[in-house]
Amino acid sequence: MAQNMSRNNKENNTGGAEDKDFEFIDQTLRPSKWDEYIGQENIKKNLQILLDAAKERNHPPEHLLFYGPPGLGKTTLAHLIAKETSSQMRSTSGPAIEKVGDLASILTNLSPGDILFIDEIHRLNKSIEEVLYPAMESRSLDIIIGKGPSARTIQLELPAFTLIGATTRVAMLSSPLRSRFSGGVFRLEFYNPDEIIQIIKRSANILGVSLSRVAAESIAERSRFTPRTANYLLKRARDYAQIQKRDIDESIVSEAFNLLGVDTAGLNASDRSLLLTIAKKFAGGPVGLNTLAASLSEEEATIEEFNEPYLLQIGFVERTPRGRTLTKHAYKHLGLDFPKEKQEKLL
Repeated sequence: MAQNMSRNNKENNTGGAEDKDFEFIDQTLRPSKWDEYIGQENIKKNLQILLDAAKERNHPPEHLLFYGPPGLGKTTLAHLIAKETSSQMRSTSGPAIEKVGDLASILTNLSPGDILFIDEIHRLNKSIEEVLYPAMESRSLDIIIGKGPSARTIQLELPAFTLIGATTRVAMLSSPLRSRFSGGVFRLEFYNPDEIIQIIKRSANILGVSLSRVAAESIAERSRFTPRTANYLLKRARDYAQIQKRDIDESIVSEAFNLLGVDTAGLNASDRSLLLTIAKKFAGGPVGLNTLAASLSEEEATIEEFNEPYLLQIGFVERTPRGRTLTKHAYKHLGLDFPKEKQEKLL
């Protein structure tokens, strides 16, 4: 049974592809050069200056923090910085570092010039954050041995290293930790349609599939302005075209995404359910988050972190002091008439 569950999970993640194909997709679609990284131009320019200056001084780059919604390329930027500086990157995540000893083990095993990448750094325990302060500032690690009156502190010197943090919840980082990212704190923005189309075409070339310009545009408009989502949709369109023995054109894209339940605006079933609940049960709002979550039998955090960011981005939902409301654009997309009383308020 455990083997079946493992196999099912793998198929869900890769569309039934073999392990070799999964590794190929996971590693190869990620840009390996600055020129291959599409979008985030302002961040790339700033990073290039920082890296070039550090290289001329023969110093490792200063500590960096990337934040923004999932799938925009924070981890990819960390890998590119490691390649640009010819450094070895050690990767971990906030939840994986449970004890101070875990962090101490990671830091003391770094070599000079290494890059330590911590994903979801906002999930670090506060006591672990405090150990990071001297490590980031003075390259030293303070370890307390023993308890009570016999306790003593040992200070270990650390090699010069660069810490790169990535987070989707920058507000959850303490101010002292944020201030120690002396290289800069960079916010990754959503991508525009032209950038997403470029990413889709590059990924299609790597996957060895051909698709029309119209098909690429159709995938891009459903991508939620996010490269990770665009690549996911491209792979699902590829799978469907492969089974149907057809090239990826607009009709294939439409059929594949109808099966997935992804509409032309990139909304999935849970997004549409949320919009329809506000429209029909609460007359378009306003409705409080806890009431909305109870009506949908969903967690409040899921709505706030998964559904709302994109719905706010495309102007389908508004947050007001009294709760969430639907916009005229949302009603039009759902094929519903905009309430007359709301129309009168706009006039």
